[in-house]
Amino acid sequence: MKNILLFGAGRSASTLIDYLLNLCKKKSWTLAIGDVDPQIAAQKGNGIARTFKFDVKDEEHLLSEIGKSDLVISMLPARFHQRVANACLQQGKHLVTASYVTPEMRAIDEQVKAKGLVFLNECGLDPGIDHMSAMRVIDQIRANNYKLIGFESFTGGLLAPNTNDNPWQYKFTWNPRNVVMAGQGYVKFIQQGKYKYIPYQRLFRRTEIVYIPGYGYFEGYANRDSLKYLDVYNLRGIKTLYRGTFRRPGFCKAWDVFVQLGATDDSYKMENVGAMTHREFTNSFLFYNPNDSVELKLAHYLNLEMESEVMHKIKWLGMFSHEPVGLEEGTPAQILEHILKKKWTLTEEDNDMIVMWHKFNYIDDRGVEQEEHATMVSIGEDPVNTAMSKSVGLPLGIATKLILEGKITTPGVQIPIYKEIYQPILDELKAFGFDFIEEKVTPETVKEG
Repeated sequence: MKNILLFGAGRSASTLIDYLLNLCKKKSWTLAIGDVDPQIAAQKGNGIARTFKFDVKDEEHLLSEIGKSDLVISMLPARFHQRVANACLQQGKHLVTASYVTPEMRAIDEQVKAKGLVFLNECGLDPGIDHMSAMRVIDQIRANNYKLIGFESFTGGLLAPNTNDNPWQYKFTWNPRNVVMAGQGYVKFIQQGKYKYIPYQRLFRRTEIVYIPGYGYFEGYANRDSLKYLDVYNLRGIKTLYRGTFRRPGFCKAWDVFVQLGATDDSYKMENVGAMTHREFTNSFLFYNPNDSVELKLAHYLNLEMESEVMHKIKWLGMFSHEPVGLEEGTPAQILEHILKKKWTLTEEDNDMIVMWHKFNYIDDRGVEQEEHATMVSIGEDPVNTAMSKSVGLPLGIATKLILEGKITTPGVQIPIYKEIYQPILDELKAFGFDFIEEKVTPETVKEG
């Protein structure tokens, strides 16, 4: 009998927990769920899993619970994964997470290998399914002795098309803070052999448009550092490497308003927040003129038409309303996030959607350039069984099963870029509706560098 331990029972863990409960029933395995809120853990454990109140900072309790398990899944905030990983290493237990491998995690790779353990990270949506679906095609291209010259990849968590009363066509389907802070820092990629860089203040003005058959047009902005995938995917020498995030057309132009205002800044706390309204928050970034409205000042400052689509989006969010912010303190980014949650939180009527799209350019054995696309779309069922929850939870659950069944055995700190890992996970994901449509297309000719 195998014993699975899950830390974290929040919204994103809903589908994972359902999968694990069914798995344990079939296999006669056990599941334990620990969460800072024991009521949430008990509710999702459904009377089948053992549940308990858990504080990751309680080292004695952490080690005790891990000691009872065969494999640990961490759905805690990413900053706590290393604490869990160190405890798993000490107790000799496998670990699975959906988060990026950090330098600290990579540093214990040899110790993990020495104990014959699998620490599988980046096995959710993005990162996760993107790795697996991309590497499957890349490995096929290489197996045919073709030369890969370009790889582009976009993923977006959005609203499903049946939600049409929202001009942004967007709500939070993942960590709201990550959305507000998206793109800050540096952005770099390769385009036709040229290294390209985008400063944060220009990021949302440089977008690409991609058409997904059956779902319409999407715009994509660049993720921070595409170049790290040169080594992750073994792409040294490739001419184009670009990873980005999908939104619906018009989102980025409107979001850029907040960037240009400084409303996404997280480096300082604002004053008198407890008495601040949405309108005062917006006005605080604009020049002083008691004779002009906040709307007019914003339009003048950013050269917007008063009746433009962008102004409509900003007004729809309530940025000009006299509603109190509802916080006692906060940075601009924290305040903006709090305001956005009022309109961008999923309701019972909402369905989310995951869209993932890869483009591969390669030279075949005749010396002819070919282009291939791989597309996946998943639509959520409701605000609990979201596409995001399924996309993150199912790969984690499937990987857990495969490790405990001895079908994923390569020890060390891993990500799912090897066929041993990605092929069986993608095969089972297909049964859940996560099917990538792969098709060859006529490549576009790029003339500029």
